[in-house]
Amino acid sequence: MPAAQTPPSSQKAFLETEDGTTVPCLFNPAQLKITRSNTWAGAALPGRGVTRLRYTGANSGVLRVDLFFDTTDTGTDVSAHTGTIVDLMEVDPTLPGTDETKHSVRPPYVTFHWGDLHSFKAVIEHLDLTFTYFSSTGMPLRATMGLVLRQYEESQAFGRQNPTSGTPRPHRVHRVQAGETLDRISAQYYGDATRWRLLASANAIADPLALRPGSMLTIPKLDS
Repeated sequence: MPAAQTPPSSQKAFLETEDGTTVPCLFNPAQLKITRSNTWAGAALPGRGVTRLRYTGANSGVLRVDLFFDTTDTGTDVSAHTGTIVDLMEVDPTLPGTDETKHSVRPPYVTFHWGDLHSFKAVIEHLDLTFTYFSSTGMPLRATMGLVLRQYEESQAFGRQNPTSGTPRPHRVHRVQAGETLDRISAQYYGDATRWRLLASANAIADPLALRPGSMLTIPKLDS
């Protein structure tokens, strides 16, 4: 009998800047949205019906991703992690091709990586950051961030993806009961209450303290 294959371990998503610096995501996203579009043009002619269109070119691709940050386990300021990504929207005069004397500066481009998936080179076009939980002293401990990455140059990214990479493999589902919390559900299925963040990441839960009774949770299978 052939030996059973060992399932691949879950890999963390991260952003890579053009100088090779990596910015890790604390939790893997629940989904990615990729938008591609083409531009077509046509001139209406008197006495004719539907205008025949002419292809004029492709538009930049767009990648949308929502990220989750939580540092309640360490009690440290979560903005230490979110701020690293926010800083990527600032202009950097040290980048190749920039010239402050000619007012020609720009922020760096980034690439999103997750397992076998590698995005096109992109700039952060839009960022929404929301702090959702604070310590008693007002320190932010939990946040969500919506990123819109716009393609920077021609790319063949987003070809066929290896379906075994990235997201944890679903194992079962759980219907939330009134009064349940993620740490209690984690203890029930994993025997370890501290694994609640795996449930939060797999189900894109921004506020683990606000579970809705009756909702269904995916319970990822742990890697052996």
